[in-house]
Amino acid sequence: MISLKDMSSPSSMFAAYASMSASIVLFKTMFNQLVPHPVQRYILSTIRCFFKPRSSLLTFIIEEKNGMAPNLIYDASEIYLCTKISPDAERLKISQSPKEKNLTVKFVESEKIIDTFEGFELHWRFVHEESQASRQTDGDNTNHSWKPDKRFFELSFQKKHKSTVLDAYLPFVLNKAKKIKEEKKVVKLHTLAYSPSYSGSCIWDSLDLQHPSTFDTLALDPDLKKAIIADLDRFVERKEFYRRVGKAWKRGYLLYGPPGTGKSSLIAAMANYLRFDVYDLQLGNLRHDSDLRKLLLGTANKSILVIEDVDCTVDLPDRQTKSSGDGNGRKRDVQLTLSGLLNFIDGLWSSCGDERIIIFTTNHKEKLDPALLRPGRMDMHIHMSFCTTHGFKLLASNYLGIHSHWLFGQIEDLILTTEVTPAEVAEELMKSNDADVSLEGLLKLLKRKRIESQETKGESDEIEIPEAKRLKTEETENKINANGKLLE
Repeated sequence: MISLKDMSSPSSMFAAYASMSASIVLFKTMFNQLVPHPVQRYILSTIRCFFKPRSSLLTFIIEEKNGMAPNLIYDASEIYLCTKISPDAERLKISQSPKEKNLTVKFVESEKIIDTFEGFELHWRFVHEESQASRQTDGDNTNHSWKPDKRFFELSFQKKHKSTVLDAYLPFVLNKAKKIKEEKKVVKLHTLAYSPSYSGSCIWDSLDLQHPSTFDTLALDPDLKKAIIADLDRFVERKEFYRRVGKAWKRGYLLYGPPGTGKSSLIAAMANYLRFDVYDLQLGNLRHDSDLRKLLLGTANKSILVIEDVDCTVDLPDRQTKSSGDGNGRKRDVQLTLSGLLNFIDGLWSSCGDERIIIFTTNHKEKLDPALLRPGRMDMHIHMSFCTTHGFKLLASNYLGIHSHWLFGQIEDLILTTEVTPAEVAEELMKSNDADVSLEGLLKLLKRKRIESQETKGESDEIEIPEAKRLKTEETENKINANGKLLE
């Protein structure tokens, strides 16, 4: 038996505890003073690894953005997982766009989905961290800034399946999402929107492109229409060619001509033909060249970037100047430059994406800087002219459902000698469902425009008559020889 004498007294136990505590404090002080902080963190993390139980799970974080560019794996995951929603899901997001026949079902924040691949399970979770305002105080000034929304997927699975997930599962998700996207493709029209989440800069916002224009309904010269279609087909089929010759896979078009000749309808027809999304870029809403680069990185492949009325959208200084006048002799700072626009079209930044079409429109081609017009930037120049007889017949077929009429001959004769736009013709044809009424209205319009044109030409001739007489007199005098006879 152990006697009470062998047991330590309380005072001896307290003394031993005090001595141990002092030793620990001394060791900690020496450790902090003598061992560098990076080495301290490494030692402590190593110690924790021995006592912390190791997890058999591995989690991939798939963020919405890869820097400034979209993350293709995120987009593919979102499309693929919408087909994997379990009937047991408690919260879902429902939407339907005007062109979609079926409802679109999506999962919401923190919703979990379990997928199976080659006999093992994969756990998906969607996370959405909303933007928050932060305050930074610098002396007497307080600055407010926004942290953008963060959206990402968490993909968890057993660590032993890492190679299978990387080499087989994720490629499978990408291919599956591509097929689903092609089957449900709805052409989108993207426009600029102000976003406080991105420090007040512009970002792309989208809606369905519902413009019904097609090449079949477009009032365009048949030969020109065939040339455009052939050029588009050749462009989308030449991926390897562009890669082999070392050029970015893009194509530039310039549409020029009077207002109302169908430039916007042609853009819609090209988008509907190729099934490409349209990005409507308004240069007047941008302040810096860097905004152009951000917006370019925000556009997807297989897209059409449109800059309408480039001659009057924004006053771009040339490539040499950094400022321009305000009309009163004073200089003002210029943030958006022609140099930045040119680099945006065919510089290094233009190669950040594939299968892109850039379209410029203008009513006055002669006002554009020659640097914008050269091949490589605007590869194909398309003149949108006034209405032709073929265009009139096509419009009559589209709007009135007729292919012949007793007024066609008179109208076609006037169209050959009168400048009238397809928009003006279409407006007259829309005024009545009665073909006689609509065509008579169009005939009156053409006659009126012809009279106005003749009157304008007559005034111009009257102005030029004195000058013409002077030139004729000089020409006659020059033909008289020294003997005073007129040369034949």
